[in-house]
Amino acid sequence: QVQLVESGGGLVQPGGSLRLSCAASGFTFSNYAMSWYRQAPGKERDLVAAITSDGGITNYADSVKGRFTISRDNAKNTVYLQMNSLKPEDTAVYYCNAANRLRPRGYWGQGTQVTVSS
Repeated sequence: QVQLVESGGGLVQPGGSLRLSCAASGFTFSNYAMSWYRQAPGKERDLVAAITSDGGITNYADSVKGRFTISRDNAKNTVYLQMNSLKPEDTAVYYCNAANRLRPRGYWGQGTQVTVSS
């Protein structure tokens, strides 16, 4: 049974920080690129950040570049998203995704809510 379980979301004031975690099980984590997506009300689900299977290359949406950092610990089967200098427009449900060339559709977590508000 494949599982991706996000945690760490919550309510934070503008300028604050959160660290999201995604714990993976049921597949070979080290064979998958990992990514974070987010979906705000009335908007499409968009890529936020991605990291290669070995952690060697990362990619970020322009809207979060310089503020967010994606990382992974293959020994713990966990991917992280450190979010700093949060803005109200970062408010969304954040989803963890695992994908590789053989499974481009990937696996999805259930999402965790991030709300940035004063």
